Amino acid sequence: MATLQSLAFSSPLSNYLHQPRSYSGKVSWTIQGSSHSAFNGQSLQLPRLRWARQRQNARVPGSMIKMVKPAIQFIQGTNEQTIPDVRLTKSRDGTNGMAIFKFDQPSVFDSSGEVGDITGFYMIDEEGVLQSVDVNAKFVNGKPAGIEAKYIMRSPREWDRFMRFMERYSNENGLQFIKK
Repeated sequence: MATLQSLAFSSPLSNYLHQPRSYSGKVSWTIQGSSHSAFNGQSLQLPRLRWARQRQNARVPGSMIKMVKPAIQFIQGTNEQTIPDVRLTKSRDGTNGMAIFKFDQPSVFDSSGEVGDITGFYMIDEEGVLQSVDVNAKFVNGKPAGIEAKYIMRSPREWDRFMRFMERYSNENGLQFIKK
């Protein structure tokens, strides 16, 4: 419905578009012909949206929220199976910080030939994606042995967002926070 409305409003006929009229739960948009167009005009009947009423009547808590299992990816669409060792640092004033992720023998090395190249470091959860391009691979005797990825937080807001991701990720993967 949104596409049809935006097309009608962006067309040169928008001067001739009448306000929507409601008849028994349907919205009717009428475009009338003009001397500037060969369009004769027809009524377009669309069902009325009941979005607000549906949200009010929703009884299941969280029914509108799509839950996403927290994951780390190096190749978009391919979850990393290896659980990392994570070190956190934070400035004394709390305005910035850094997280260093170390992966020993990550699974991305097994699938990277089939799926593609490592494009970055992506932390995905229900709030969205946190990403970094600071990714370094470690090689031993010419074979990939590990990956180190850094994520830099430049504000308290970024720090809080990262900590929400880490809480979800650690709960899902059995990580434990140890303060040193």
